[in-house]
Amino acid sequence: MTHPGGYLDSASSEPLHPAARESLLAALDRGYADPRRLHKAARDARLLLDNARAVVAQCLRVRADEVTFTSSGTDAVHRGLLGLARARRSRGDVVLHSEVEHSAVRHAASWGGSPRLVGAMGDARVRVGDLVESATADVAVCALQSANHEVGTVQPVGDLRLPHDVPLFVDACASMGRLPLPGGWDALAGSAHKWGGPAGVGVLVVRRGARWESPFPEDDRVDHRGSGFENVPAALAAAASLQAVVAEREETNARQHALIDQVRAAAAALPDTEVVGDPVDRLPHLVTFSCLYVNGEALVTELDRHGFGVASGSACTASSLEPSRVLAAMGALTHGNVRVSLTRETTQEQVDAFCAVLPEVVAGLRS
Repeated sequence: MTHPGGYLDSASSEPLHPAARESLLAALDRGYADPRRLHKAARDARLLLDNARAVVAQCLRVRADEVTFTSSGTDAVHRGLLGLARARRSRGDVVLHSEVEHSAVRHAASWGGSPRLVGAMGDARVRVGDLVESATADVAVCALQSANHEVGTVQPVGDLRLPHDVPLFVDACASMGRLPLPGGWDALAGSAHKWGGPAGVGVLVVRRGARWESPFPEDDRVDHRGSGFENVPAALAAAASLQAVVAEREETNARQHALIDQVRAAAAALPDTEVVGDPVDRLPHLVTFSCLYVNGEALVTELDRHGFGVASGSACTASSLEPSRVLAAMGALTHGNVRVSLTRETTQEQVDAFCAVLPEVVAGLRS
């Protein structure tokens, strides 16, 4: 069934996958108990939780004992990044990261250490050499996203070889499920609602053998990397939807790449409009463009009036519509920008309709 109203903001949150809905409803009656207890209801919950962890591990091609469920993607980012930094605090407190990271990384870096920023190129890609050169012996951890959450550019994570045994944290929230994970990381984070799982479930993966210490007060849970009592039904639903998304990935990505190419062409044909991000090595479902002489809030409002839900402003402060730090770091226009991100059910007809109405909306606002 096509999602109603032309919802084109899946980079903020993908509609719930049918596999997630089915698993969630089935698990609600079995996954309520504390999986750390010894009675039958607890053993049932533990079985569901272990199954969810095993499924996620299989989808990501990691070990099950490396996977922890957290309360959100932001929570997973904070725990992963700060846990690596804390384990190396005797070496220094510098948190090295790019200027185009999500606010969850930037805020964690400022809260838990001394941030050191590395710039990005005009397509939002970070130069590997810049990170290597900046990774001096006092760096506790380096953070590099797998793909940019605002413009979709895939980062060269697999090419990064850091000196001085500096660990690498990867924010994979934008790409988990949509693209295979890169290599070379010590810890990474994902967010279930980005791939069609329920909100309120994050995934933290810490490599076996990686030095990681909890940056927050200890809990009596067995998995010390987690954030407390797990939402077992939601974790199972997240795992089921991830499994389904990975199975469908090749077909979905090919279809979305073609549809986004169409949106890119329609936006590029508008006068005084800049389409940003790498046109090829990118997330398949996302494109961002900026229009001169147009207010971003007005553009979002007018497109919404025509039935299309899109994002504008910074991807991490969209409610306030502040100018995007990512676009500013790229040297791109920071006002009048629109991020279009397709759901797995976005149709050719919806994209045709969006591309048809876009010139009319932009011209109307400019006039």
